[in-house]
Amino acid sequence: MRYAIPLLVLPFALAAQQPREHDLKLPIGGTPGRLNAITDVAGVEVGHTTLISGSGKLVVGKGPVRTGVTVVHPRGKSNPDPVFGAWFTLNGNGEMTGTTWLQEGGILEGPIGITNTHSVGIVRDAILMWQVGKPGLQPWGLPVVAETYDGGLNDINGFHVTPEHVKSALDGASGGPVLEGAVGGGTGMRCHGFKGGIGTASRVLSAAQGGYTVGVLVQCNYGSRRDLRIAGVPVGEEISDLQSCYAGPGDVPAEMRGVPKCGASGGNDAASDLNAEQGSIIVVVATDAPLMPHQLQRIVKRVAVGLGRQGGFGGNGSGDIFVAFSTANARTAMAQDSSTVKMLSNAIISPLFQATAWATEAAITNALLASQTMTGANDLRIYGMPRDRLMAAMRKYGRLP
Repeated sequence: MRYAIPLLVLPFALAAQQPREHDLKLPIGGTPGRLNAITDVAGVEVGHTTLISGSGKLVVGKGPVRTGVTVVHPRGKSNPDPVFGAWFTLNGNGEMTGTTWLQEGGILEGPIGITNTHSVGIVRDAILMWQVGKPGLQPWGLPVVAETYDGGLNDINGFHVTPEHVKSALDGASGGPVLEGAVGGGTGMRCHGFKGGIGTASRVLSAAQGGYTVGVLVQCNYGSRRDLRIAGVPVGEEISDLQSCYAGPGDVPAEMRGVPKCGASGGNDAASDLNAEQGSIIVVVATDAPLMPHQLQRIVKRVAVGLGRQGGFGGNGSGDIFVAFSTANARTAMAQDSSTVKMLSNAIISPLFQATAWATEAAITNALLASQTMTGANDLRIYGMPRDRLMAAMRKYGRLP
């Protein structure tokens, strides 16, 4: 087996070349922000460390490696000011640390981390180590770190994510365009039977509705092919082939029993869909609307609406866990005495609900559009969603301008 040095940073040009949902004029709804990303909410920064090395047979501790870590700084890495926040779980077969205090206190302190299932602990501890070494940051904390499972493509039991990788993502985070697809924590993920990973989107309310921005970032690793919908079109039914398969030499090995060989007769059709509704999706919602924690609880629940529009329903084996925060009300969340806050009226909050659902659907679609075919551990191949066939399905159902 041949191993390469892990690729830690993917060049931005590679991701920038991929058309996104608004470029393709997919009728998901709403008005995207300038970047159509979570970083359209002023101050938010995103960082990734991507680990890709090796090919062929899985050797635990060596690879192949297809994993990483993604971090979101609510106010940027240089601003320790906490934000009001809330979380929600649609189905709890997953993990998001730090949520007990988030629910109790309504305050999100520090960055959010996303990684693979078996690296949650190291990411959590590394965030704490990073915090205590930064002047002005609190010398304790209960970091929020979430996960999805990449054990199909990645040597997940090799524990390849290290504190140095987490620190690289934390220090390298920035505003501006966000890398999508097989990057960071999303490197080894699959989504609706296609290659999945990181996706982001935003929606901006009209001036009459306050002009607020809602930004969403997802790590999608859930869903069956047959259930996939994009802008109401049954894309999964239209593209029922290109299923997960064994791309190695010779016959399918014993450890890949049940996986068809790529290109084999009947091997890549709908009948061999191994991607039943299981896996997970982590969703981070940011907004600049002045919302209190109980209102953010209402916002974060609307992620499930966007997920349902895409074809997710929170199956028993899926960890569908969401977190939301507001960057408004600076320097108030941790005031030592009393403080005065601004709160949006519930009477005008509904447009934010709709924007959250739209941005969630758009972010998942962007993850699928950016993620290209990947072959990983034991030569398992997960195909990227073919853009030309997606557009053909859109035209067939009359869903393009």
